[in-house]
Amino acid sequence: MIVQKFGGTSVEDAAAINAAIRIIERERSRTPLVVLSAIGGATNTLLGAARVAQEGKYDEATRALNDLLERHVLILENLLDSRSRIQRLLLDIRRRFEELKHLCQGIALLGELTDRSLDTVASYGERLSTAILAETMDERGLPSVLIDARTFMVTDDRFTAARPLFDEIDARLRETVAPHVSAGKIVVTQGFIGSTRKGVTTTLGRGGSDYSASIIGAALDAEEIQIWTDVDGVLTADPRICPDARQLGVISFREASELAYFGARVLHPSTILPAVRKNIPVRVLNSRRPDLPGTSITANPPKSHVAVKSIASKKGITVINIQSTRMLMAYGFLEKIFSVFNRHQTPVDLVTTSEVAVSVTIDNKDRLEEITSDLSEVGEVAVYDHKGIVCIVGEQMHATAGVADRVFRALGDINVVMISQGASEVNMSLVLDEKDVVEAVKRLHREFFPAPAPGRVAEPVGHGVRS
Repeated sequence: MIVQKFGGTSVEDAAAINAAIRIIERERSRTPLVVLSAIGGATNTLLGAARVAQEGKYDEATRALNDLLERHVLILENLLDSRSRIQRLLLDIRRRFEELKHLCQGIALLGELTDRSLDTVASYGERLSTAILAETMDERGLPSVLIDARTFMVTDDRFTAARPLFDEIDARLRETVAPHVSAGKIVVTQGFIGSTRKGVTTTLGRGGSDYSASIIGAALDAEEIQIWTDVDGVLTADPRICPDARQLGVISFREASELAYFGARVLHPSTILPAVRKNIPVRVLNSRRPDLPGTSITANPPKSHVAVKSIASKKGITVINIQSTRMLMAYGFLEKIFSVFNRHQTPVDLVTTSEVAVSVTIDNKDRLEEITSDLSEVGEVAVYDHKGIVCIVGEQMHATAGVADRVFRALGDINVVMISQGASEVNMSLVLDEKDVVEAVKRLHREFFPAPAPGRVAEPVGHGVRS
């Protein structure tokens, strides 16, 4: 059995869904289980409608929902041939949009929008897309069954960023999904959404469909997890920054995790974890070019002589410096600092320390005021906004001399305010001004992935990198 996850751009219209069905049919002998996102842009539209409703603009929310309804109607009418199927599905979809309008009306009347309401509204995107896909597959004779993810994806009640309860998920998957897989059925289900033990709808956070696919694949011991998106695989850099970025043929789980966490948008940062536990390969593929091999992510890839595999970046970083002479020769100082971040449920990205100071970075400022207030009891606190992180990733960096020298020569006059290296053997992370991030990535990419000489065909840069 394999898991195939299709992102929003892979199901954005009738043509894209047709392409997805061809990919599913091609793998039919491997018993695919399909995890679907909402159609491209649907989640943003749904959340936007809820937020304008909170502002009392119910008419504006209704217009946005009507436009989204028409998109779904157009898709199903271009996919299905049977008028009776179209009419039945139309009634179901219109009913769901009426539910959404009632929800928005309630939000508008109360002027209040809770995270629980946001999750309920957002969940409709995946529920609509899977209904359309399952009906189309059934009409075309593919032995499929639609299973609501909320029946097995059990989470806590941290709405908008719920945590999966793995033991319960495993048990429910074995009970509700595994029998259909064993019978050779193509299970279609939603990514991104789940529910509490009491049945209240939750979401796993943005990009959570990848995570859903990995959780399901690990629980059912899939032979492979395929992430179908709109790029050819994991690249040496963001192609929007470096148009000459190259595709990586194979990377390790550790490299992929670092890249995902530090800004590579191909994968959700948590995607890899369940697959790592079961040593299940993950493959990133392009649904628009399905014949390409994509990028394989494995626990133990063939050894590469390439020091740097990829460069990732993210903006919106805040640096917090905590300085105190009380830290000198003291124990328990770091524990006090990190207990503050734990108390305010704010993850830390990078950490550097000296004898009397600690510097950390965060990408979520929602609790910044409370955090700095608590930290001021430990030492003198300084906050620096508008920073970015550039992350250089490669498993062979620690065994290759001169990488740091090449990094800083390439950056030249770009000021680096913080460096983190050593905690992970596979990455070097640099904090710099947000305005310098794009230029830094371009320079580093030119340094480690130079363009071939004129007139020459580009060749792979060592094992696992495709030009």
